[in-house]
Amino acid sequence: MILGASILQVPAIKKAKEMGFQVIAVDKDINAVGFEFADIKLVISTIDTPRVLEAAKKYQIDSIMTVASDLPMRTVAKVAQKLSLKSISIETSMIATNKGLMRDCLKDNSVPIPYFTRVGGYDDFLKSVLYFNGKVITKPADNSGSRGVYLIDNKSDSNIEFAFNYAKENSRNGEILIEEFMEGPEVSVESISIDGKVNIIAITDKLTTGAPGFVEMGHSQPSMLNREIKKEIEIITRKAIQAIGLNDGPAHTEIIITNEGPKIVEIGARLGGDNISSHLVPLSTGIDMIKACIEIASGEAPVIKKKLSKGSAIRYIKAPKGKIKEIQGINKATKINGVNKVVLLKNVGEYSVNIESSLDRIGYIIAQASDVEKAIKICEEAINSIFISVENQVEHQ
Repeated sequence: MILGASILQVPAIKKAKEMGFQVIAVDKDINAVGFEFADIKLVISTIDTPRVLEAAKKYQIDSIMTVASDLPMRTVAKVAQKLSLKSISIETSMIATNKGLMRDCLKDNSVPIPYFTRVGGYDDFLKSVLYFNGKVITKPADNSGSRGVYLIDNKSDSNIEFAFNYAKENSRNGEILIEEFMEGPEVSVESISIDGKVNIIAITDKLTTGAPGFVEMGHSQPSMLNREIKKEIEIITRKAIQAIGLNDGPAHTEIIITNEGPKIVEIGARLGGDNISSHLVPLSTGIDMIKACIEIASGEAPVIKKKLSKGSAIRYIKAPKGKIKEIQGINKATKINGVNKVVLLKNVGEYSVNIESSLDRIGYIIAQASDVEKAIKICEEAINSIFISVENQVEHQ
């Protein structure tokens, strides 16, 4: 059983089928693209644990998992415990899906993190924001994909009030995290733990929109950071993953390299989204992380061995704000040497909006080359060949 049937879960559904499994896909969206590839489709919310458990019992599942999605990990852990299936613990799933609990856990285990505080109401929020020196980041404790994230660099009443409301609107439990703004390059670490041993698969460089929302607009592997910094990153990643009790399964750990050294932003007890684990990792290392995770969920121990040493990159396509009237150059972009994939997430007739979360991006290019710099250049060349017409305006990428 795979929780989620969006475009991000399609690679896992296809891989499980390829491995000979009968696949049950679960998603609240009746039109989820992954349903097309599953044997059985269940229109159920991935966070509706009682209904997912009921379905799991009905179909007598042998394993359960999700990829590139945070909150469903709670459902995975609870269902797995009830049915004695392989998974992370419920406690680990709760820590990994609540930024406040995660911060507390990492702090207690002396893992480098930003200074932070957790609040619920506006009065405490205001006091905390004003207490911090300099810029602060505010975010809901229980959401992902940059939803509700805001940088407060001007502590005016209106700016603080906006940040509070924005975080609240994107929070399920109402808790808000306030933390010091960390300056420096951001990376993610893709890893798989087997019986408590953390296997570092790749370090991924990130490109974001910057303030105020820091939405990810690109990723590339291997990281271009120097060897010494990479060693530090690997050390704190292993320490952080072990601190939250993640003994078996994948982790997507986000880190910022500050003047004081690498600090953990957060850990996802899952494969990296944004095509990182499904496409970039196999293109750069030859390691099939999805297959490995399916094997772990099935009670098997995967063999993790690097087979390639190449560069891979993804860059997201932007468009001016408005109704999309025409998209040109997709075929040209697809034919560029090194381009692995060109995907549109929005089509003619739909609206392009300001990019405030990962859901607002309209498409992407994936490329592979002999090294990472060449892969990035291929992505940029492909994006520059695409023209998007919005209303009466035409803007080159």
